[in-house]
Amino acid sequence: MTLRSRKEMKEKGPPRVLKNLTDVMLIEGSAAKLECRISAFPDPFIRWSKDGAELKDGPKYRYVFEDPDIVALVVRDAGLPDLGKYTISVKNPFGECFDSARLLVEVPAKIQKGPDSTKAKKGSTVNLTAHISGEPAPDVGWAKDGEDIEEDDRIYYNIGSDSTTLTIKKVSPADAGKYEVFVENSLGMDQSFARLDVI
Repeated sequence: MTLRSRKEMKEKGPPRVLKNLTDVMLIEGSAAKLECRISAFPDPFIRWSKDGAELKDGPKYRYVFEDPDIVALVVRDAGLPDLGKYTISVKNPFGECFDSARLLVEVPAKIQKGPDSTKAKKGSTVNLTAHISGEPAPDVGWAKDGEDIEEDDRIYYNIGSDSTTLTIKKVSPADAGKYEVFVENSLGMDQSFARLDVI
């Protein structure tokens, strides 16, 4: 009777993913770990990429091998630029397999730069702009002297990917006052004020 080692009994063949990568949600500034189980005997060659670009093992991205069949990628000090689709490629002499997951970053709503206080001539158009950030994208609102602004053709605001602008057309003395912008998402809220004087 011949006894064979467990290692020899592993089936040789193309790599397979036994447990898929899953999307990872993290808070800005922390580390994220994408992990999957593979079967890739013999000699797997592992490569990670983000949105199609290969990631090198180094201070930012660390290739991790745990147990015989668990492989992982650690993304250090994650922030908004790390959002995206991460793909693992596992290759051996018999073939190649792939798996992908997304890194989702949560960032509290914040006003990076509030609107500037300004003086406007009667009859002119005023734009008050605030630079904002947050993931998920924050809800935005504007108020004047503590009252929510009801938009119409003369006073309205738009919301871009990283800013919001309140437009006031045909400015009148009644438009003078304290304007407030506020942003909020599931992780937090922020606000900022500016004064408008009409001359």
